[in-house]
Amino acid sequence: MEIQLGEIESRFAEIIWEREPVTSSELVKISADEFGWARTTTHNVIRKLVAKGLIENNKGTVTSIISKEQFYSMQSKKFVEDSFEGSLPAFIAAFTKGKKLSTDEAEAIKKMIDEAKEG
Repeated sequence: MEIQLGEIESRFAEIIWEREPVTSSELVKISADEFGWARTTTHNVIRKLVAKGLIENNKGTVTSIISKEQFYSMQSKKFVEDSFEGSLPAFIAAFTKGKKLSTDEAEAIKKMIDEAKEG
């Protein structure tokens, strides 16, 4: 599953993730303060995110279908696929080039690798 969000949609999704469950009325107030949106704009963005399968609006209560962690995990995997032909080692090499990892970072990465190993 691939979900693409624009910058404003991403910021709006962050508001939902931080406050869920949140009513659409609360989102209208927050969006007016944060973005200067009218009520109709907020409801249009809610509808777009519902259509994309990111959130649901059940009788005026908005909750996520995909958690923030799941969403960013999907985005990261897509980035590695698109930019590094799916090669995690190539991504890590590019990410760490010219940068030293702290002992804690190296240990955390080793632990993730050990947990992800097949067999």
